[in-house]
Amino acid sequence: MDMEFGNKLKKLRMDEGMSQEELSRELSVSRQAVYKWESNRGYPDIDNLIRISDIFNVTIDELIRNDKDMKDKISIDEEQAFESLGDAGFYLGMIMVILAIFLFEGTASTTLLVLGMLTVAFFDDFIKIAEIHFLEWGNEKRKGV
Repeated sequence: MDMEFGNKLKKLRMDEGMSQEELSRELSVSRQAVYKWESNRGYPDIDNLIRISDIFNVTIDELIRNDKDMKDKISIDEEQAFESLGDAGFYLGMIMVILAIFLFEGTASTTLLVLGMLTVAFFDDFIKIAEIHFLEWGNEKRKGV
């Protein structure tokens, strides 16, 4: 079954005997949004994608498999989310550096200065590693390991 996301969504909706209006109410979006998704002119955000998979009792993988554009969009969204986290890491690190310079003396100042610089340099990497470990932990919990 080599269909784009929109075609799969339309087929699932019609198989359930659901109108675009009914689906839009379930998802709290406009009917036009559902139309746009079904005509492959746009894609739902990840939250709506999860809700769609729940409504039609299919996996997200089944919904987006073989739709390269959809996979690319999800990948771009993830990169943008990491970039925004990187900004937070930069600002947090800079606050630590400024505090170390102006408010502390001795060992506390040096420690805070080093931590601030490490935060600026490696915050993105730390978040990615933490996410990977969290996902692995979640998978183990689901499997009952």
